[in-house]
Amino acid sequence: MMSIESLFIPQTLPLKSSSVDKTARKSTWASLKSPKFQTGPSRIRNFSAKSSLGFENGGFKQFPNGVGEKDGVIIVDHGSRREESNLMLNEFVAMFREKSGYPIVEPAHMELAEPSIKDAFGLCVQRGANRVIVSPFFLFPGRHWYQDIPLLTADAARDHPGASYIITAPLGLHELLVDVMNDRIKHCLSHVAGDADECAACAGTSKCKLYGLVDVIKT
Repeated sequence: MMSIESLFIPQTLPLKSSSVDKTARKSTWASLKSPKFQTGPSRIRNFSAKSSLGFENGGFKQFPNGVGEKDGVIIVDHGSRREESNLMLNEFVAMFREKSGYPIVEPAHMELAEPSIKDAFGLCVQRGANRVIVSPFFLFPGRHWYQDIPLLTADAARDHPGASYIITAPLGLHELLVDVMNDRIKHCLSHVAGDADECAACAGTSKCKLYGLVDVIKT
């Protein structure tokens, strides 16, 4: 029987730089091995850390184990045939870049759309990155995180032998995602009640509405 550890902790996570701090190699999924997690109430930690950014004399400062001026961040999603969905990644990356203050942040789609991971990797290096941090915009670790994204990133890195890279964990179990989910639920209920417009995710789709028995019978 496959263990919880084998499900959540990959054995071949791409990590080409030996300079990465040892603590960075510890999987955030380690707490899932605990018997308390398997049998009792959820005890998932909030892995949020204090910001690793700072500004001194108007310049960018690098803190230990944080993202520095020579780091490039790639936020990669699955990719969609629906252009509106792909454009939403661009909007999220712009929000992330502004809030984090990281100097090099690029969007990428795993498949079906451009820019690809290879495109984004090349842009990061072109802009001066010597380490690329690939952050999957996925909820949980599945095949795309274990296999597809590592293969695509390794292929992209071959064109840039002077750059190291790391693939971070997906969003996973994080307390802040509870707040996001609750906010979405409340907003949709407010929209159905006529007190709020459609959110960016639903805009133009007419999907956010109250369905009843009559609607089910028609379908």
